[in-house]
Amino acid sequence: MEQTLAGKTALVTAAGNGIGRASALALAGLGATVVATDIDDAAVADVAKGAVQITGQRLDVLDPAAVAKLVGNLPPIHILVNCAGCVHDGTILDCDDSAWDRSFDLNAKAMFRLTKAVLPGMVANGSGSIINIASVVSSLKGAPRRFAYGASKAAIIGMTKAIAADFVKEGIRCNAICPGTVESPSLKGRLAATGDYAAAHAAFTARQPMGRFGTPDEIAAMVCYLAGDMAAFTTGQAFAIDGGWSI
Repeated sequence: MEQTLAGKTALVTAAGNGIGRASALALAGLGATVVATDIDDAAVADVAKGAVQITGQRLDVLDPAAVAKLVGNLPPIHILVNCAGCVHDGTILDCDDSAWDRSFDLNAKAMFRLTKAVLPGMVANGSGSIINIASVVSSLKGAPRRFAYGASKAAIIGMTKAIAADFVKEGIRCNAICPGTVESPSLKGRLAATGDYAAAHAAFTARQPMGRFGTPDEIAAMVCYLAGDMAAFTTGQAFAIDGGWSI
């Protein structure tokens, strides 16, 4: 069965880099009309450059008015890919109220906000696919110094299942993807922040059963599968794509 997303409109957050960027390009490659959003104007413009099926728009997912305005000005969305997020480094003892709030605001509340804005149109259409980027570090697995991150990503899995249960009879599917360590600008920045990029890279690689990091394109492949009719019987699931880290 050949997958096609022709005639579908997809909204992707954090599409300027990493998993979001790969997902926007992959969805467009299957025929979807993609609205690629990011807080980084230059990055999202670069994604859209030369891609006739991708429109780049700046969006701060932490701004409720901006989210409402964007969705209100778009045609009905068939596919929503919630990619925006951040990684807080530290244990519970390193986490203050500000770090906790930011982790949940960006990792979970932004997804709540986008999904709530898009859902009425999906319900009116009688179909839709919502894909939330969570993490294997969540309710699936703990990892050192990922307290606020893991807690907020676990919330995404719970939210995903709740939305799936509430709207399954409306033709809406909601699933979560739980990546392991993925090669991305975000990861490179965190490794560099340790002060010894080479040592940190080696340490992160050593914990990978496959001996390597994942790639954004490998996550985007699952995004495309969940977006289309090949996954028409799939909802409320959390898919680990982690090279065996959670085995």
